[in-house]
Amino acid sequence: METHSLLKERFAANPLLLAPMAGVNDPVFRLICKKMGAGLTYTEMISAKGMSHGNARTFEMLTLEDGEKPVAVQLFGSEPQVMARQAAEVEQRLGEGLALIDINMGCPARKVAGKGEGAALMREPERARAILSAVAKAVELPVTVKFRKGYALGDDSAVTFARMVQDCGVAALAVHGRTAQQFYQGRSDRSVVGRVKAAVDIPVIASGDVFTAHDVASFLSEQGADAVMLARGAQGNPWLFRQAAALLAGDAATAVAVPTLQERTELARRHVLGVAQSYPAKLTSMRRHVSWYFKGTANASAIRRAVHSCTTVEDYETLFSQIVKQR
Repeated sequence: METHSLLKERFAANPLLLAPMAGVNDPVFRLICKKMGAGLTYTEMISAKGMSHGNARTFEMLTLEDGEKPVAVQLFGSEPQVMARQAAEVEQRLGEGLALIDINMGCPARKVAGKGEGAALMREPERARAILSAVAKAVELPVTVKFRKGYALGDDSAVTFARMVQDCGVAALAVHGRTAQQFYQGRSDRSVVGRVKAAVDIPVIASGDVFTAHDVASFLSEQGADAVMLARGAQGNPWLFRQAAALLAGDAATAVAVPTLQERTELARRHVLGVAQSYPAKLTSMRRHVSWYFKGTANASAIRRAVHSCTTVEDYETLFSQIVKQR
């Protein structure tokens, strides 16, 4: 069993993590981020209850690409025994392809928190404790948890929650510096990470407003984080992993290198073709990814409008050809 000390060694070797993002972390994107320098990638959030009901779409989210293994799987739910059984099921199914089980206690979305799951568990610490203890006893691999600064606006319960989490046998924790009711508004309070780090002995993963290589370095050097989750900053910009790794290695030039239009087009094409080949039913979901790949470029608005009409590989290829001609 990998203890929290060995997990800390994993993060020391590479502290760059692709955060779990619903509707974003398809296997092809995870593999792209891995090749760009991510030390560990996470699946989308997976419903433990959906697994327990045998939902086929839920199980599809456990599909892995060979080159990305091992991965982290994030589960959400509110029933301790259901969470424990499904965590054990994931461990059995994925075997050596699984790095750890992460429990989501930070998602603020109404369809999750509104059912007493995700961030809502910060309001029910005893239920949260029961879930974490049950899952930790049910699996051999490390169990981690992701949560927020607090639930309601003005809450700052992360340190208290972190101490409880540690007592449950969790191997590491990730904390986001906004409350659940903030969603993604305002700025993330980075000091939460430092205060949590000072309060616990297990590894602490930083989350929130990581958009540049310097954001990564700041969390590691100023707040003492053991690892950093790249989430929205990696959408359409997996180069962020390469930039962050370069900065940490002392290569300042690569850390600020912006991908060219050709590089963006080539990577977007590779992503589309990978999804079309292995997960054709998800091809329309590539519209958002393609829009993100070209965010901030001169023709971003036109590309965003055009991509909404793409339904086939040929449609995407036509768009990519037009983009290259316009450079």
